[in-house]
Amino acid sequence: MRVVEDFGGGLGARWRVTESGQGRVQVSDHRLALHLLPTGAGYSNAQIDDYRPQPPQRKADFVWRPPPGKADFVWRPPLRLTLRARFSGAPAGTAGFGLWNHPFAPGESGLRPPQAVWFFYGAPPGHIALAQGVPGHGWKAATFDARRWQFWALLPAAPVGVLLMRVPALYNRLWPIGQRALGISERLLDDHLLGDWHSYSLEWRRDGATFWVDGRAVQRAPYAPRGPLGFVAWIDNQYAVVTPQGHLGFGLVDIADQQSLFLDDLSLESLD
Repeated sequence: MRVVEDFGGGLGARWRVTESGQGRVQVSDHRLALHLLPTGAGYSNAQIDDYRPQPPQRKADFVWRPPPGKADFVWRPPLRLTLRARFSGAPAGTAGFGLWNHPFAPGESGLRPPQAVWFFYGAPPGHIALAQGVPGHGWKAATFDARRWQFWALLPAAPVGVLLMRVPALYNRLWPIGQRALGISERLLDDHLLGDWHSYSLEWRRDGATFWVDGRAVQRAPYAPRGPLGFVAWIDNQYAVVTPQGHLGFGLVDIADQQSLFLDDLSLESLD
């Protein structure tokens, strides 16, 4: 299967549009624009995804549908994703694009551990510090897979493990085991990339993933989720704090000035 989107005729029917709070999704001049307008209290998100292929959905014609389940994700490895992107404004909250299994759908029952292969940006006070030696915020190429059996085998020991991780010497020695169990692989990218147009690609395989920026490999992950996953691109005003030492937190940030994520030349291609 291959999907090519140049945004020349608006959004194709496969894309689902989410505009929450002050989030806005626009298409013009063969480009997709995800905007966050200045916000006060409340959650704002501008997003497209292909979790449930259907006509675009906006506030005016919203009809409730069940949240996505496993069957709603169509992509499996091997797959190649390519697009061009740039940001404007000083990004706050989170933003990015890639492949994800949308595990935290409001109102959804059942357990779906998070999985991702993506380019992800998180701004302070967000601090997701799960890759040893990589800061907890910034622009990253990353994988995450909480469905790995290694993670579930270690899970009963998590309460003790969290306490051990608070001892620096034990964290340095033991956390790589937890990081591998969660399939976490990250590479911090230069924040200077954000303000200019660049080409981003990832190749998702059953045994790992490779990420490129402007044709240069920037990250080779030794493991990756098996899927299925869905494509997502978003910008929001949310942040999270997650560390091996047991620090957990979530919140929203105010957006003082408009910030945007622009995309064009999107392609998703199965390599089987």
